[in-house]
Amino acid sequence: MTAAFLILPTCYIVYVALTAAPTVWSRLWSTRIPELLWNTLSLATGVAVTTLLLGVSLAWIIVRYEFPGRRIWEWALALPLAMPTYVLAYVYAHLLGMGGPVEHWWQTLMGPDARLLSPQGFVGVTLIMALDTFPFVYLLVRGALMNLNLSFEEVARVCGASQWATLRRVTLPLIRPAVAAGLALVILYVISDFGAVSLLRYQTLTYAVYQQMTSRYDHTAASILSLLLVVMAIIFLVTERWFRQRSRFYQTAGRYRNATRRRAGPMGTALLTSYVVLVFAAAFGIPAAMLIQWSIEAVSQGALDARFFGFIWNSSFLAALAACGGVIIGLPLAYLASRRPSRLNLACLQAAYAGYALPGPVAALAVLVLFTQFAPALYGTVVVLLVAYIVHFLPVGLQSMEPALQQVTPNVEEVARTLGCTTRHTLRRVTLPLIRNGFIAAWVLMFLQTMKELPATLLLRPVGFDTLAIRVWLEASEEYYQLAAPAALLIVLLSLPALLLLVSKDWRGRAQEVVR
Repeated sequence: MTAAFLILPTCYIVYVALTAAPTVWSRLWSTRIPELLWNTLSLATGVAVTTLLLGVSLAWIIVRYEFPGRRIWEWALALPLAMPTYVLAYVYAHLLGMGGPVEHWWQTLMGPDARLLSPQGFVGVTLIMALDTFPFVYLLVRGALMNLNLSFEEVARVCGASQWATLRRVTLPLIRPAVAAGLALVILYVISDFGAVSLLRYQTLTYAVYQQMTSRYDHTAASILSLLLVVMAIIFLVTERWFRQRSRFYQTAGRYRNATRRRAGPMGTALLTSYVVLVFAAAFGIPAAMLIQWSIEAVSQGALDARFFGFIWNSSFLAALAACGGVIIGLPLAYLASRRPSRLNLACLQAAYAGYALPGPVAALAVLVLFTQFAPALYGTVVVLLVAYIVHFLPVGLQSMEPALQQVTPNVEEVARTLGCTTRHTLRRVTLPLIRNGFIAAWVLMFLQTMKELPATLLLRPVGFDTLAIRVWLEASEEYYQLAAPAALLIVLLSLPALLLLVSKDWRGRAQEVVR
């Protein structure tokens, strides 16, 4: 029933698209679809490659090297997750845009005709989105490297493999599931993102869907464009799942030997620190400094009032409820697919992933139509909004819950049953404690995504029910950067406790750190 409910919005979109008149398909194909497909696919590819380079290299530096300040950078590199892409977009649109302070400084230095990289172009949008999403890859690869059993690498070295061969043939294959899961999160996030591309005026399928719905009120055309997104996401998810199935492995708790960290020399420390500082400053430091400066100016002008504190409560309350609902719904789906991988259970799990493939505006429309048809009494309440959040962000949680379950060998549960534990006791006393960290990560990721969610909230929120994200987008779209800054800064601050929980020592277990 849960899987059926999760897939209903997708089925509605597919039905509307497939029953559309051929003239609508022909018109879209001759005017919009080729350009939108190219823009969306090239943007997703560019962001994935950039985040792969940033995430894996940073995780490797943090886990395998010891240098001054490493512990600070270990959690600081996760902070960009608290920065919504639309906030990063409007900050860099101001800094690098025509007439902005950076361009003014550059023209003073190089001449009046000198131009900088435009944040509205392909390279600019790719870099902005990569700076915001690389922590997905960084956190998952970092966790995989920390849980990697050093014995595998030692055996390879004893057998005569060089350091490079050990990295290529042993280490990278073992962390490949984490890399694939991180890139899956990044690509699905990019193809469904609305806030950054709308503020930067970069035409993608998601932005075009929103334009069709709000400017032209053409829900049929919007459904056709959404169907293309669904097909793209399904092809990618099937590919990613096939790739991960071929890379599955188990490790047994209690037999780990953590990798030793190499202590970096003065030159190495300078290079590593410079690289980490550069990425952190671009992804979080500079935008946060701008938000603080603008917020001080806005507060001095009386921007904070009783309504503003209402926005804070609305955002945090909805995000916590959606995260709890996602974990409760995702647990049986992930467990059955992992322990009893029948066709039905795997199909139910894949159905849950369908929600993330829908762009926010269309997912919101589909959920709204379903409620008006089957539960009209709930129309205009936050219940509709919560359902849209869970449908849309449950795959984010499943990407963490599934690997957590897969890394617990079923033999542990079988041993518990042979000792007399019932299925319920085995789940409560054995399985849940072992997968706790993965589920905490899932809750945190869904909380963060909901805090920053924009398009579904724009279309589904009850009358007079604004969130921090809504205020940021409304003010930033009118280029009132100072007025948008307090809400944007609060989104970041409210997300920090969850991020600290994500990177806490408890999350990474009882691994003992050894420094060489």
